[in-house]
Amino acid sequence: MFTLRLTSLVFILAFVSSLTFANQADSVFPEIQVKVRQQVFALEYANNFELRAQGLMHREELCNNCGMLFNFEQSRRAGMWMKNTLIPLDVAFIRADGKITDIKAMQPHDLTTTSSSEQVLYGWEMNQGWFAKHQIKVGDTVVIPLNIKP
Repeated sequence: MFTLRLTSLVFILAFVSSLTFANQADSVFPEIQVKVRQQVFALEYANNFELRAQGLMHREELCNNCGMLFNFEQSRRAGMWMKNTLIPLDVAFIRADGKITDIKAMQPHDLTTTSSSEQVLYGWEMNQGWFAKHQIKVGDTVVIPLNIKP
């Protein structure tokens, strides 16, 4: 009797876990277009707590010009980590006025926090090396549409 209940409990927990993972994988991120150095990039937009918490977790690859813009909803010293993130990324931290304050490399599965050096409103994640390849650097200004609500 006890073994049957324990087996049932394990099955139920495994099933619920698989549903949670499936829901994360099926989340739909809205799209936002940002402009920097006369180039426009379409990004996935993590504009609420649930989408920010999911971020780019569990993805095995990211296309060459694919990325994600995180809106922190209010300016703050932001920190990001790579829990359940399988690919190396760079993050550009961006102030409310659009100025890039930092571009930092992050490694897969690294649970240490990568923090902005000052208060920022956004974090922009791309494949590692992407910002350098596109000559986007600290001090550049990113134009982010104001009509997009967090």
